[in-house]
Amino acid sequence: MTTRVYVPTTIEALRAAHAAGRLQPGPDVVVLEGSGEPDEQEEYAALMTAADASTALLEGPGRRVVVVAELGATADPEHEVPWKRVVAVHADPVDRPAGSDPDEDLGWYATQEIPDLL
Repeated sequence: MTTRVYVPTTIEALRAAHAAGRLQPGPDVVVLEGSGEPDEQEEYAALMTAADASTALLEGPGRRVVVVAELGATADPEHEVPWKRVVAVHADPVDRPAGSDPDEDLGWYATQEIPDLL
């Protein structure tokens, strides 16, 4: 069994987490647990819930960022996550004005693309 977490964050916090090699989920982490892969609707709902939480972290215009990590069955999703557990990042490709459409999709970035995103 794996636990997939969707961690809402900002570009600045992503930069710090990437440099530190670990991610600290906050209280708004979205958790999907299961014995297999979650279905696309569950994943999308979790992603967009985390994206909404990311918007709340912004003070005005900016980019929504959601880090996706897969944890072992016994991991606590509210504790520090080693960077090696990160499987992808979803983010707006550019800064969005405050009050933008909350339903706009995020871009998907593989872990090796994160330095370019930053």
